[in-house]
Amino acid sequence: MQEPVHRIGTIARLAGVPVPTLRVWETRHQAFAPRKTAGQQRLYDEQDLLRATLLRQLSEAGHAIGQIARLDADALNRLWQQHQGLQQREARRQAPATPITLAVVGLGLAARVGGAGFQSGLPGGTVQVAAAFADLQAALGATLESPPQILLLRAGSLHEIVWQGIRQVVQRHGIRQVIVVYGYGREPLLQAMRQAGILLRREPVSDTELADLVRSVLMVDAAAGTAPAAAGAMIPARRYSEETLARVAAISSQVLCECPRHVADLIAQLASFEQYSQECLNRSAEDAHLHAHLASISGTARALFEAALEKIALHEGIALG
Repeated sequence: MQEPVHRIGTIARLAGVPVPTLRVWETRHQAFAPRKTAGQQRLYDEQDLLRATLLRQLSEAGHAIGQIARLDADALNRLWQQHQGLQQREARRQAPATPITLAVVGLGLAARVGGAGFQSGLPGGTVQVAAAFADLQAALGATLESPPQILLLRAGSLHEIVWQGIRQVVQRHGIRQVIVVYGYGREPLLQAMRQAGILLRREPVSDTELADLVRSVLMVDAAAGTAPAAAGAMIPARRYSEETLARVAAISSQVLCECPRHVADLIAQLASFEQYSQECLNRSAEDAHLHAHLASISGTARALFEAALEKIALHEGIALG
């Protein structure tokens, strides 16, 4: 059993529930039984955080708090999964295109994904939870019908064992993109994860900011400025290294003049701006929505020009491998 370490303000911030509301839920509905210190300071554990998050999501979905306040975390999670299932079936009925699928590690985080704050940042039915796991070990041992496209993970502390577990889960399930919300982590490890393409964001992170992180890896319609252009569309990973682009840019072309060089230069510049926007997105809560859009725009444009470069290389007989 985890030791209670969170004060009520921390629970309120992470669960998205005002402190007065938490106190009403505790005193009037007996939703929590925190441990009290010698100074009468309430201390809450991770289960309390999960319960507070689930209670908020379910109450927002129309459940009366008096009827669900005393349910344990497992019962609340089952009720929430049932609610999500109904939402997903309705979304599929209205938008039959294949949605982006998430595998979520951290049941509290999974509960947040279906909430109004998260979904308001994304078109309806765009993102759905394919699987939710209590921890990385459970995710590693699971058998899934189809590979989720995004792994969304909450880790209180990032260390080498967590990083190794993430790599194992990604390899086992063929996951394309990883987003990690964390509490603490050493900078060398964080830098190594960023270089591996992991999107990192330190807590606290609101539901809207979570949606921004997901939006940053979805295709956008650059003309309309909406995301994504089609449900199920994700920005592909980079196809060509800096070395390949530099080599192509240096090739003389008589048929298409300077097209290979110009397109290779554009891809390199777009990739640099895409990375810059992702770094800004990871650092800043204030303008995360803007940088999510910029990262998505630049990534989409980069992928389009990579496809153009492939056509140019085929026409010109340039080896890109």
